Amino acid sequence: MGAKFIKLLVLVIGIAAVDIIVLSPGMVGLRIGESAMQTAAGITLLVASALLLLYASYAMLFRQPAAVKVREIQSRDDFEQALSRFRRVKPLEGDIALALSQIERMDKKQETLRSALGQRFAPGELSYGKFASVIEEVEKLFYLNIRSVLNRLNVFDEAEYRSITAGGSSRLPPQLLEEKAALYQAHLIFVKQSLATNEEMLLKLDKLLVEISRLDGIEPGDIEGMPGMQEIDALIKQTKFYRQ
Repeated sequence: MGAKFIKLLVLVIGIAAVDIIVLSPGMVGLRIGESAMQTAAGITLLVASALLLLYASYAMLFRQPAAVKVREIQSRDDFEQALSRFRRVKPLEGDIALALSQIERMDKKQETLRSALGQRFAPGELSYGKFASVIEEVEKLFYLNIRSVLNRLNVFDEAEYRSITAGGSSRLPPQLLEEKAALYQAHLIFVKQSLATNEEMLLKLDKLLVEISRLDGIEPGDIEGMPGMQEIDALIKQTKFYRQ
């Protein structure tokens, strides 16, 4: 969302700059009220600027991104776009906001970790490779969790969920309503658990970063024994087990 606001701000500044250049006496000097032609041109410019700004604001801030098939998602931006489609689904607003925040934080942590590794080891060193491979594995599992969340979101029907949880009279048998409610509750629980696992991954990476920053020297064979590496390895194995 921050990137969209920046793009919108740049557009506002650009439109304002064009209007100033065209209407300023010391520049193009188009004057409204000077003549019928200049007045028409000046008003057209201002109206066009306002319409462009309104359309851009709607397109960047309010229009739903185009749907992306989960199996076709490849890049980090694809994941962000796919999640953004659900940001206004009321029962999931907080979860979607958290997921988008996690993606941004994962980007920063990956960049910080690689920078820290580059300061401690040469890219060709075995130690560098061991750390880098674990960090990459965490990132892969992180996005696999996001992909699983998106699969659940794509089958979540907000209107039906609201009708089930609203209470009141219904022509459906109570047992069927309970089963449908349990199914939707399972969706919500799965999303929250997946995001909790991703949050745990981010925490483990923070701990690993602290350990790397304290390293003065380490043998490749000692890396697996580091507490941070052991915690990440256990989390990776646990996550893979639950995904089977």
